[in-house]
Amino acid sequence: MGPLSGVRIVEIAGIGPGPFAAMMLSDMGADVVRVDRAQAKVVETFADVAPSKEVLNRGRRSVGIDLKHPDGVEAVLRLVEQADGLLEGFRPGVAERLGIGPDACLARNPRLVYGRMTGWGQEGPWAQAAGHDINYISLAGALAHFGRAGGSPRRRST
Repeated sequence: MGPLSGVRIVEIAGIGPGPFAAMMLSDMGADVVRVDRAQAKVVETFADVAPSKEVLNRGRRSVGIDLKHPDGVEAVLRLVEQADGLLEGFRPGVAERLGIGPDACLARNPRLVYGRMTGWGQEGPWAQAAGHDINYISLAGALAHFGRAGGSPRRRST
């Protein structure tokens, strides 16, 4: 239960802010299905997927789908038909090439909220570059304040 109880979200697996956002939506009661990379699997409904055991993926179910196979794309679009929202974090143009971009998804479900997260936006000189927090804090100048004066930035020990 929670304020998002009854809300259905499709999360296209990724790294960084996408899984964290989906975890928070799930924590607030949303029914989140994570689409992970795998061999194509037919998905009929939100009920046909298994829960994840990863901590960051807590509170949501996961299904393995091959997005490069037409049956996999169709499975995602069937999930979209039942969803209120979708989250993806591909570089610009990837979702469209796979057949699960905003136009394809909204054609199946016009009320869908299509959310995408990219490091550098959809357009511009860095749009195709991967974006990670180390890049952002470095470019913002914050990285210069990590570590000892006159030394290189401190790395996390392993």
